[in-house]
Amino acid sequence: MPASAAESVPFERTPLHDLHLRLGAHMVPFAGYAMPVRYPAGLLKEHLHARAAAGLFDVSHMGQIALRADDPAEAARALEALMPTDVVGLPPGRQRYGLLTDEAGGILDDLMVANLGDRLVLVVNAARKGADAAHLQASLPGAVSIEKLDRGLLALQGPAAEAVLTVLAPEVAGMRFMDAREIEVAGVPCLVTRSGYTGEDGFEISAPLAATEAIAEALLADAAVLPVGLGARDSLRLEAGLCLYGADIDAATSPVEAGLTFAISPARRGGGARSGGFPGAARILAEIQQGPARRRIGLLPEGRVPVRAGAPLFAAADDAVSVGRVTSGGFGPSLGAPAAMGYLPAAMTESGTRVFAEVRGQRLPAIVTGLPFVAAGFKRG
Repeated sequence: MPASAAESVPFERTPLHDLHLRLGAHMVPFAGYAMPVRYPAGLLKEHLHARAAAGLFDVSHMGQIALRADDPAEAARALEALMPTDVVGLPPGRQRYGLLTDEAGGILDDLMVANLGDRLVLVVNAARKGADAAHLQASLPGAVSIEKLDRGLLALQGPAAEAVLTVLAPEVAGMRFMDAREIEVAGVPCLVTRSGYTGEDGFEISAPLAATEAIAEALLADAAVLPVGLGARDSLRLEAGLCLYGADIDAATSPVEAGLTFAISPARRGGGARSGGFPGAARILAEIQQGPARRRIGLLPEGRVPVRAGAPLFAAADDAVSVGRVTSGGFGPSLGAPAAMGYLPAAMTESGTRVFAEVRGQRLPAIVTGLPFVAAGFKRG
């Protein structure tokens, strides 16, 4: 959808819609919203700039939900019953990656949960935010209130992100990876987390709708910052080995299969202080102990042809039956080569294993490798 056609598109708009058009973005429909897929600089430059300096992403289409109770610990206990995450032990001012699971051990959604002391704030996937809100409403006790927050959300990502944001919000320099603070950004009260979905250091800024555009413009005024669209966001998260809901993970995928066992807190695992008690615990805890039948893996195709999502994987070039499939794939600009992720039987997931992906009727060799493809640059200290 070219920018000139944006006015005719029957999709919701983020608070940065007009700014995207002024910046010359190529807009596309995504998760019910008109979103920028790229800007005039192009996907390659946007991707590499985010790795080298700082990229600004509009992620206002994501769902933001606040959970409150008269006793904040009650809200934490109630949410913890829906996910294999240590929510009870999450300290105020910290955020954690988590998963909503179903009774069969599948993933309903992956999300971020921040403890702000008096409330929990969740950031959920855009395509799932209505379903997640309904799931929470049906599952949480009446003592826990659920509020869908109508706010903008910006992601400033890259090694220069701290230097850029410190100009508008000096406090952020003292934050580390997964910290969450209520801070004024350019004089506007915001919720800032040191997190993102590119594998780089950076921040996500939840801001009042009316102030989101002004904050975005203040960030873009820094020469180190380039606007980045959905295209480069996807290639950045692929290189970082991060899952995309609906592609790499879904209700048919368990957290252990997906390589997300790190999101299952020790307190919730077998022998932990609050072992089990979440949907799908029997399957998930068994897979942690015994191993799953299949696993998510990285793939480096040989040659220059990208292998896209949906491509079947074969153990041998002439096999008739596939053994797995690619769930995300494309060209990795930082790698200078194609990269992909997918699922294979556990016995075939050792690094160095050679498999074959079918692309336009041809069987192309690819090598199983560990994830991520590009090392993370998070500020953990």
